[in-house]
Order: sequence, then structure tokens, then C-alpha cells
Amino acid sequence: MQPNTLLDAILDEAGISHAGLAAHVNQVGKARGLALRYEHTAVARWLKGQRPRGQVPDLICEVLAARLQRHVTLDDIGLGISCEPVASHISTLSGFVERATALWRSDQQQRRHILDAPAVTGTPAVMPVWEWENPPEDNDVSRGGRHPVSIADLEMMRSARAHYEQMYRKAGGIATRSRIVGFLNTEAAPLLRGSYTDDTGRQLHRATGGLVAIAGICAYDSDAHGLAQRYFHQALRLAKASGDRGLGAYVIALLVNQSLHMRDHRQAVAFAEAALRAAGRHISPALASDLYAMQAKAYAHLGDGTSALECIRRAESAADRIRRGHEPDETGYVQPGFVNVQVAEALLSLGDYAAAKEHAQEAVHTPAHDRGRVHRLAVLSQIQLRQGNAEQAVATAVEMAETARGMESQRLRDRLRAVREHLVRSGCAGTAEAAELIDGALRVPL
Repeated sequence: MQPNTLLDAILDEAGISHAGLAAHVNQVGKARGLALRYEHTAVARWLKGQRPRGQVPDLICEVLAARLQRHVTLDDIGLGISCEPVASHISTLSGFVERATALWRSDQQQRRHILDAPAVTGTPAVMPVWEWENPPEDNDVSRGGRHPVSIADLEMMRSARAHYEQMYRKAGGIATRSRIVGFLNTEAAPLLRGSYTDDTGRQLHRATGGLVAIAGICAYDSDAHGLAQRYFHQALRLAKASGDRGLGAYVIALLVNQSLHMRDHRQAVAFAEAALRAAGRHISPALASDLYAMQAKAYAHLGDGTSALECIRRAESAADRIRRGHEPDETGYVQPGFVNVQVAEALLSLGDYAAAKEHAQEAVHTPAHDRGRVHRLAVLSQIQLRQGNAEQAVATAVEMAETARGMESQRLRDRLRAVREHLVRSGCAGTAEAAELIDGALRVPL
């Protein structure tokens, strides 16, 4: 059950409270001979995704149409067939834009039914990937809005993506999310509703898809997994409209990473396969190396050592083909040493501590931005503990905690807590110092 952002948006436009809508629906229903006794709690359930029974959706349209002085359809309030998650392939691109921008607005207003929504599983989780991979394609994405979209607008969108990506790396997703969501509402939404040719439209959808993907990363980093998933699904739809298969594969890599975090390892393998298969020659070596490395981690967790080692081989082979300056902007996160730490995690799960340490040390000794360095140090500390090198593990953990200062990220906090737990459990000398440093970082509220 997914939150109904369209109903939320149109209620706000109409200036009707939850209690007010319930009262108006009861009143209109009474005129039709229906004995309805809805209260504000029922409206709250509708906003969370519950579908009203019987004639009530039509009554809601009638109430809102009278208030807004225009025709209101079931699709407008998120209760039409085309708004069902499993049937999104039959909806128009313009309809998708309206649903996407409604989500951005609800996120900016911090609506709890949006922020607290759980990630979907099963068919609703798989369908967006299937739709991206299969026909029909968007033959023409031109639009006739009021304001023409210019080359300068496209450049601004691309610059914004780079800006917010750097902010995320330095400050974390919690601090960055409100900024990028505000940008989507004030800048991206009007452009999507503007006037553009097919070629300009494809560039616009690509630029917006890159921004929406960063918004999803920030939501994921904030522990809002249902919201992150919806942003990733939006980015995938925008990638399809852009015609850029490489961008779509990048977005699926984000879904693979989220699947790994949620311990759905079989889905992680399947999604990575879909990205590699559908993107084909359009996939960059950096992205291919990341997808293969994440597959290796998933196979390792599933206990399939043979497949994990084969994926490690493919990841390293793809990494050797990376040529700086020839990669798309989105794959800039695959820095030197990035694949090494991914491989180290896979080898750690397989129990090959010596090889895992070799890869982790190489990753740590390779320059990286602070966020990436925290991750690398956390993996190395864990491996050192497994090998019984307690003093080294403590020193690595101290460096990790100091590097993480100033970042607002639930994922990094998860890393800090995990390392602290492993250190305390080991009972080795120097643990108290490292644990105290980590505790100090965790005491600061996000």
C-alpha cells in the first residue's frame, strides 16, 4: 500500500482539512441516500493508500470539483486504475509527472504518511524494473507548456545534480535531502510542465532523473526506505523517457544497493542481472564493476562461493577498463579503491580474511572523499578484528570515527554502531577510547 500523494496535493490546493473532507463527503453522500459517518481518521487512511469503498471516490471528486471550480477525475485524486503501482505502464508520461511532483511536494512538507511508508516488495517492487527493460518506449516526449525550456535550464539542472551530490558526500543525506527536494519543487517541476521539443525533453528528463536519483540516495541515507524506493522508481521512469539506457542501469544499481541493505539478496542478484542485460553496450565499465561487485556480495551472503568469485573476477576486469573522463557524471562515485572495498566485503562473508584484508588495505591506501573513506575504514576494522589484530582494529576505528565528524547520515551511523559493537565484544585493550569517541559522535542528534 503506497501513500496517495495526488490526493494529498489536491486537498492542499483546495484548502480542505481532513475533517472538512470527511464532513463534505458525508453531506454529499446523504444527498444520494447514503448514511456515511466518515471522520478525519478515514481521510488519513486514504492518504496512506487505503482505497475508499463503493461510491466514495466519486463523492470525493464531486466535493473537490465544487471547491476548485473545475472537473476532477479519479486519476486526479490518485484513485484511478492508471494510478495503481502494478499498472503504471499504461499511464501517460504527463500523468507520471503529476504524480512525481506531488510526491516531491509531500516530501518537502514532511508528510508523515510519505516519510514513514515502508518499501514495497513483490510485484510492485519488480514492476518498475520490468517496465524499464521492456517496451513500449516513449516515441515522443515533447510537451506544449507555457514556458519554453532552454539550454541554460538544462545546464542548471546538470550543475545542480553535481552540487547536491558533493553536498551529500560531505554533509550526508539527512542534511542534503531538504535542499534537493526544495530544488525539485521550485525548479524541476515547472520545467517538466514547460514547453520543449522531443530532443530537449529527453535531455530534461535525463537531467531530472539524475537529480531524483540523488534525492532517493538522500532518503535512503535518512532511513526513509519506502520514500527512497519511490524516488528510485521515479528516476527509472525518467531514465526511460530520456532514452538513456546507461542512466537506467545506474538507477537500478541504487536499487541493488538498497536490496543488499534490506537483506533481499536474491532480488539484488536479479536486479543487477537486469541492468547488465538491458543496458548492454551502453553500460560503462565503472557501473559494470559496481554491479558485478554487488552481485558478488549478494552471492556470498547466499553461500554461493563459486558465483561470488566469478562476479569478483568480472568486477575486477571491468574496473581495469575504467577510463577517467570517459565515464558519465553519475558513475563518479566509483573511485579508485571503490571496487576493492566491495570485493573485500564479499570475501569477508566468504570467510577469506587474508584476501579480504589485502583488498581493504588497498582501498584504504587509495585517496577517497571522506564518506567513502569512512566506509573503507569500517570494513578494514572489521576484518582486522576477525583476524585477531585488535590493536590495529582500534586504531582504524578511531580514524574512522574522526573522519565521520560533521556528516549527517544514518548509514554512516549504522557503520559506527557496528564497529563499536564488534570492538566492545572483542574486549581488547584500547577499546574504551574508540568506543567513547564513537559514542560522542552518536550522541549528537541528527
